[in-house]
Amino acid sequence: MTLSSLTKTEAAARSKLLEVQRYDIAVDMTGLLEGEVWSSVSTITFTCSEPGATTFVDVAMDVARATLNGEEVDVSAAADGRLPLPALAADNVLVVEASTTNTATGEGVLRTVDPTDKLVYVWTSLEPDEARRIWACFDQPDLKAPHRFTVTAPSAWLVTSNGAPESVVDHETDDAKVWTYPDTPRLSTYVVVVNAGPFHEVRRQHDGYDLGFYCRQSLVPVLERDLDELVTLTRQGLAFFGERFAFPFPQARYDQVFVPNLGGAMENWGCVTYGDGQLFRTPPTYAQRGVRAEFIFHEMAHMWFGDLVTMQWWDDLWLNEAFASWAANWGMAHASEFTDQWATFLAAAKRTAYEMDMSPARHPIRGDVPDVSAAMSNFDAITYVKGQSVLHQLVAFIGEDAFVEGLRDYFSRYAFANTSLDDLMDCYSRASGRDLSAWTKAWLDEAGTDVVSLIDDELVVETTDGQEPRPHRLDIAVFDASGDTLAPVGRSSHEVTGPRTPVDLPAGGLRLVNAGDLTFAAVKPDAESLTTMLERVQQLEDPLDRALVAATAGQLLLLGDVAPRDVAASLTRALRTETSPALVEPFLGQALQVADRWAPAAESPALLSALADAVVGLVEVPDARQAALRTLAASASTDAHWSVLEAAAAEATDLDLAWRMAVRRSELGDYDEDAVRRLLESDPDPDAGMRRLAVLAAHPSVETKEEVWRAFFVDYAVPASRETLVLGSTFWRPGQAELLAPFTHRYLEELHTLKGGLLNQGLTIRAMFPLGAGDETFLAAAEAAADDTSLMAYARNQLRSNSFVLSRILQARRL
Repeated sequence: MTLSSLTKTEAAARSKLLEVQRYDIAVDMTGLLEGEVWSSVSTITFTCSEPGATTFVDVAMDVARATLNGEEVDVSAAADGRLPLPALAADNVLVVEASTTNTATGEGVLRTVDPTDKLVYVWTSLEPDEARRIWACFDQPDLKAPHRFTVTAPSAWLVTSNGAPESVVDHETDDAKVWTYPDTPRLSTYVVVVNAGPFHEVRRQHDGYDLGFYCRQSLVPVLERDLDELVTLTRQGLAFFGERFAFPFPQARYDQVFVPNLGGAMENWGCVTYGDGQLFRTPPTYAQRGVRAEFIFHEMAHMWFGDLVTMQWWDDLWLNEAFASWAANWGMAHASEFTDQWATFLAAAKRTAYEMDMSPARHPIRGDVPDVSAAMSNFDAITYVKGQSVLHQLVAFIGEDAFVEGLRDYFSRYAFANTSLDDLMDCYSRASGRDLSAWTKAWLDEAGTDVVSLIDDELVVETTDGQEPRPHRLDIAVFDASGDTLAPVGRSSHEVTGPRTPVDLPAGGLRLVNAGDLTFAAVKPDAESLTTMLERVQQLEDPLDRALVAATAGQLLLLGDVAPRDVAASLTRALRTETSPALVEPFLGQALQVADRWAPAAESPALLSALADAVVGLVEVPDARQAALRTLAASASTDAHWSVLEAAAAEATDLDLAWRMAVRRSELGDYDEDAVRRLLESDPDPDAGMRRLAVLAAHPSVETKEEVWRAFFVDYAVPASRETLVLGSTFWRPGQAELLAPFTHRYLEELHTLKGGLLNQGLTIRAMFPLGAGDETFLAAAEAAADDTSLMAYARNQLRSNSFVLSRILQARRL
């Protein structure tokens, strides 16, 4: 079915014409137990400000019948996801009966069969305009209304929605139950939800909240293992946000549902869904726990910013996501055990925004969004990561007290309403007493990354495309490097407002610009500071300072100002003594990536071996052991390395480590099919087939690569999770470039035929770009494909961004 994308003009006209009083939606899921049929009857009660006017309702389904105010509507006129409506009265009731069998692609709804026990699970995820795929509605964010759901589902299934059910009764005739839910608050169509299946449910009562946690039956031991931590994080987040926003989450029920094959998470009001890859099959490392905590805090922040107060139109989508990302880090640093979260963010995540913002894919944080499809094209690192970095800079610019006061004003004024960015900035201006119009324009309407250098006691700012420098509130830390340690000399704050800003600094051999990481800018250190920071990063006491050195090194790789060998050596030195759990895994990941992907083929083996030598020492550090063994498994190069791994795997019967060792051996040409089969048979993970695919992906043979390729692009058999990205990087081994060359060009062809919802398509696009393996010929083809308008905009943006990084990798290999 070809669907029209709602335009901003159409949405504004419909919003002016209509006001929706309520949705009463009856969903029938009984056709999903053994089949693919989803049915719904949507009753929409609404008013029209111009009686006699006409409009359309969104419904991308097979429409069986529709009535408007009791009169039949011609459903044969339905086309492109729209059903035209006849002349409207002042008060209207529209009833639409419809069904769909499109329940296997993740477009609005996904039916999944667990491979271990054949149980069926169903989830819905409706952003941005997928609600129309499962019931009729006016599918735009500013036509908010209460939703009341009645769900008929197989008797063995549990149903979750946006609140607690009012009643659950047996169906009169079928082997089914009928779940009835009360009215939701006034919500946008994209944040309501219905999930169902034979879920395992756990409930906990804390602080006046009724907390629910759900997973599929095959993952019950994993959920139970991590339940206390999930409960603690949920309690911490609800308490912190409720107090800081002066607006406690306004309903008692808060559910979190871990579902199969969801590439991310969705902030449904009171009923968040996560891909169940967040239920790590092996006890998670500190970094994995931190990632999951960030998901929990991010989606929870949306309850206020996005659900309670919602953007008028999708041009402010960035603000929803940037705010939730910023608030997640803020909340974790203040309210959870992850007190060094800002250091983790800088070391592990911020690089992705610099990569895109320095590339031809750069775009302003906010921009004109002519239709809904355009909104999702910018669902990227600029929206999430640069966006939250800019909010972090705003906190520094106006002060945290004013920032919080502005938020409290915002939520109080606009609860359950729709807003634009101007509404939020007005609240911040009142709270801070500052005119923020120039700040807003400079940071949100201009693309590109400022580059800040410290030259002759001046902060010098280079901009993109001849723009004026943005205002930067940043700190500089100075250290005396004359002794055996780096001794702090002073730390000062500066407001940068032009191309050159004089600074008065004490003498010192290391000057860290943007200490504390308060702004979003690439930094070029002076020559002495660069040498000192790379050689002595391990001597900096503050984890955030050490993270800043690693991040600056990453920026300099992109700028072409440092060689991969120097960055890899610096990180390897740092890892020999790194003790902060917030940094161990980000440093391991960056060191492995630079040695493996950025370094030239002639240097990579030695750099990987040196990293493995350093990591062997970390294996003896209890808090770092698990992460160190995983990196050692990816870089093992000598018999001594393998001895450490084999002893660890035997000691703990660690299936995860055994899989990782099998991947590395396969990459080195040692593929043992029987050993892989035994691992697969012993692994209880319902998605263990992914681990087998990773072993095949690493092997330097056309046959194994073809099998993985088919799983991605023919059978669509790769479950969506963060492991999808790992599988992609395993496929594109830099040392196998000649073997992989034909596949690089096939990747560009596959982009024309991708299926599934945006989250899952986006994962595949990112995972399967040949970042370490593409050559100059592929790079030229990818850059040309980025201008192919027959590709969706999201794919073109990812091509531009990743092609830029690939070009810098190829350049860095020549340094």
